[in-house]
Amino acid sequence: MTPIEISAVDDPRIKIFAGLTEAQLRNSLHPEEALFIAESPKVIRVALDAGMVPVAILCERKHIYGDAADIIARIKDIPVYTGSREELANITGYTLTRGVLCAMRRPQLPSIEQLCQTSRRVVVIDDVSDTTNIGSIFRSAAALGIDAVFLTPTACDPLNRRSIRVSMGSVFLIPWTRLSGGIDELKKYGFKSVAMALRHNSVDISDPILKQEPKLAIIMGTEGEGLPIETIDNADYVVKIPMHHGVDSLNVAAASAVAFYALT
Repeated sequence: MTPIEISAVDDPRIKIFAGLTEAQLRNSLHPEEALFIAESPKVIRVALDAGMVPVAILCERKHIYGDAADIIARIKDIPVYTGSREELANITGYTLTRGVLCAMRRPQLPSIEQLCQTSRRVVVIDDVSDTTNIGSIFRSAAALGIDAVFLTPTACDPLNRRSIRVSMGSVFLIPWTRLSGGIDELKKYGFKSVAMALRHNSVDISDPILKQEPKLAIIMGTEGEGLPIETIDNADYVVKIPMHHGVDSLNVAAASAVAFYALT
C-alpha cells in the first residue's frame, strides 16, 4: 500500500481521525459501522493479535519505515495516511503517541451468560466515568487474574482512545460487556457480590472466607461518591482494604489492583 500524503484538516478521507467525536465513532444508530481508535504501535499490535479488524491508519511519515513498518506489512488493502508530526497534530488536535493511529471496527460484545459460564472472578465497574481509571482497572484486571469485566450503563467506554492507551491494550485481552439488568443479574449465575466500601460491617480483604467462595463479583465504585448505598446493602460481602497514617481510601484504580491480587 502506497502511503497517502495528507495536509488538510478538512480532507474527508481522514474524517474518522479528525472529524468525529468518541460518541460519533460509537455510532449507536448503526452499530455495524461503529469504530474505535487505537494509538501507538504497541497497542495496535495487541489489538491486531486479539483479532480486531483495522479500517485505516494515520501515521507520521518517519514511522512508516520505522516503528509502524511491521504493522503496515501485516495489514493489507486498507489506506495508510501520512504526514509530518506537526501536520498530524494539527489534523487530530493532539500529538500522536508514538506517531501512529489505527481506526478499527468495534467488536460485538459477548452476552452476560457467555462470560459468566467461563468465569470465577469478575469485576463490576459501577458508574466510573474517568477514562484513565477505566484503562488502569482493565490493565490490572488482565494482569492479576480477573476473568471478565462488566460495566454498568453509566460507566465509561473501555474503547475510548485514552482508555485503550492507558490500559496498554489490555481492553483487548480480557472479555467485557455491559450489564443491562443491574448487578443482581450476576447472582443467578452463582456469583456472590463483593462491594468495596468502608462500613462498620466491612470484612477485611484478607479474610479467608472470601477466597473460599467459588464465584465472586468485585464491585468498584466511583472515585468521589463510591458505591450507591443500595448496592452496598444488597452485596453479599462488604470488603475493606485496611488503611494507615490517616489515609481514608485509595484511588479506584489502585484499590482495584489490591482487590484483584487479594481475591483471585
